[in-house]
Amino acid sequence: QVHLQESGPGLVKPSETLSLNCNVSDDSLTRDYWSWIRQPPGMALEWIGHIDHSGNAEYNPSLKSRVTIWLDTSKSQFYLNVTSTTAADTAVYFCARAKRECTRKRCYFGFEDMGPVGLDFWAKGQWSPSLQ
Repeated sequence: QVHLQESGPGLVKPSETLSLNCNVSDDSLTRDYWSWIRQPPGMALEWIGHIDHSGNAEYNPSLKSRVTIWLDTSKSQFYLNVTSTTAADTAVYFCARAKRECTRKRCYFGFEDMGPVGLDFWAKGQWSPSLQ
């Protein structure tokens, strides 16, 4: 069983960069897909982006200009940066593993219509508010 553990700052001021990392308990970072998701207070899950084991990242179009995801297989970690933060970035941030056999549509763009299909291991969540 894979265990994911997030870490990062608990507080980010407006216009600053939010940086989070996710530690993966085994070597599956070298073969699977890895996602960042967030949930603003009282709202639905929002897909931020994902990265594959080769380092190819894709992003939610609405966040693409401010988001970077990358990984370091030697440390068994993958990372998220969100730049130019505002109060709208206040959320619980989750990292998760996606099953390799999932299609992109089902695993990564399914939140609006079918929920987070294909994401099988999740971290507990990191509360990262931005000050207004």
